[in-house]
Amino acid sequence: MTNTKLAVIAIGGNSLIVDEKHISVESQYKAAKETALHIADMIEQGWEVAIGHGNGPQVGFILRRSEIAARVEGMHEVPLEVCGADSQGAIGYALQQNLQNILYQRGIKKKVVTVITQTLVDKADPAFQKPTKPIGGFMSQEEAERRQREQGWSVVEDAGRGWRRVVASPLPKEIVELETVQILLEKGIITITVGGGGIPVIDPGDGNYEGIAAVIDKDFASSLLAREINADLFVISTAVEKVAINFGKPEQKWLNTITLAEAKAYLAEGVHFAKGSMAPKIQAVIWYLEAMPNGKALITNPENIGRALKGETGTWIVP
Repeated sequence: MTNTKLAVIAIGGNSLIVDEKHISVESQYKAAKETALHIADMIEQGWEVAIGHGNGPQVGFILRRSEIAARVEGMHEVPLEVCGADSQGAIGYALQQNLQNILYQRGIKKKVVTVITQTLVDKADPAFQKPTKPIGGFMSQEEAERRQREQGWSVVEDAGRGWRRVVASPLPKEIVELETVQILLEKGIITITVGGGGIPVIDPGDGNYEGIAAVIDKDFASSLLAREINADLFVISTAVEKVAINFGKPEQKWLNTITLAEAKAYLAEGVHFAKGSMAPKIQAVIWYLEAMPNGKALITNPENIGRALKGETGTWIVP
């Protein structure tokens, strides 16, 4: 892929769900169109693009539908890893169709494809010993204990609201469909991949992959993808225009450009970035830049990607 600029863009859940009033499939499709417009601007500037996306709310909806159908109609429940695959298809469809339409309208002859992507995790990852990621609906203590006994679920009580299942969030080790993604990108095809961090799979040692109930951080998986395909740029599209230190405090400061060393120092201080939101994004960028000394990373919101690429806004992290 000589003489081309290659970017990985990881888009967050806010790119599909604007707020609690707009969670229908139709609303998500409209939001996907808005996000696709900004990605199309990037493509128009000459970038080849691989797109990763979050799927947390969507997997939650699929699980809830499954639980209700099982309770009311006796339908089979859908395993968590299959919910992930379902969401990759549905979100991929919304992004792929919208992006394809926008490119056609702009006279850009490029194809878009979604790859249902598996991500290999280590079954010895410490996260499996201490699952922390709540999924699915609330249960009574009786049901939680039954699930724990019969299905091996890990369950916790959630602040007096009931009991919930918790699963592990292991680190991504390998993208199973990486070679396929590389071939598509080399052909100039915009590729949507590692949706929701990828479907978690393990290799029991005989070369046969098996799905496992877990949740992979989509920024970590997108960072791994960016390293594996030697991306020139890693973009994390999120809810804020810029990253801040001392967020929400009187001494809050928005960051324009920081170095890898500064990013590491801020993260190590442990007070600047929320554990469930900005901290993993900074960590994902750090891993990318450690492996890609000529790379650059950008964190901004979808509507400002075009301006940020011109150096007008966003937070840039450089080696």
